[in-house]
Amino acid sequence: MDSPGLLVFDWDGTLSDSLARIVECLQISARDRGLLAPDDAAGREVIGLGLGEALAALFPELDSAELGALRESYSRHYTTLDREPAPFYPDVLDTLAALRDEGFVLAVATGKSRRGFDRVVEGHGLRGFFHASRCADETASKPDPLMLRQLLDELSFEAGEALMVGDTEFDMAMAVSAGVPRLGVSYGAHHPSRLEPYGLLGCLDRFGELRRILEQQGG
Repeated sequence: MDSPGLLVFDWDGTLSDSLARIVECLQISARDRGLLAPDDAAGREVIGLGLGEALAALFPELDSAELGALRESYSRHYTTLDREPAPFYPDVLDTLAALRDEGFVLAVATGKSRRGFDRVVEGHGLRGFFHASRCADETASKPDPLMLRQLLDELSFEAGEALMVGDTEFDMAMAVSAGVPRLGVSYGAHHPSRLEPYGLLGCLDRFGELRRILEQQGG
């Protein structure tokens, strides 16, 4: 592929070092509702899905009312834990700023809620930094390709002119369904061996490697 014009990023586990915080909140919320808390591995497994889909995957025995109560508990606890936004991984801010200055269009496709995403973006002082974003509570959750297709339409790019960067199988499956080239990261929620079958252009060990890969794609 030629160098893309649109770069779409997952948030948690790709840009934001928030995985431990999310898992902790899943565990606290489960205990709050008298449920057996998931272990760390089970918690990481569902990161990237919308909250409703993640909780349903972890607790398939719960009915809709019980899942709703658990969701409210999670949202309440996460707001408390996330009063100071989780930090970015090394090189993320500098790399994103450089890419934006070079003319790339930057977007986010995340399993976060709109309220949660806006809160963390505001907390980092990044309001208006990204050209567009989609959150799981305003569209279909990953791995459905809808949020990625909506971003392509909003920003007027063809699928082959974009690149999806993420840390989970949900990100990669979404990109495959949308026909968008994809790049993994090795430090996120899912082991890179789980991402490789999705036909990656590469897998970043550090986020700053992204600029080198884009330069190579540009020829």
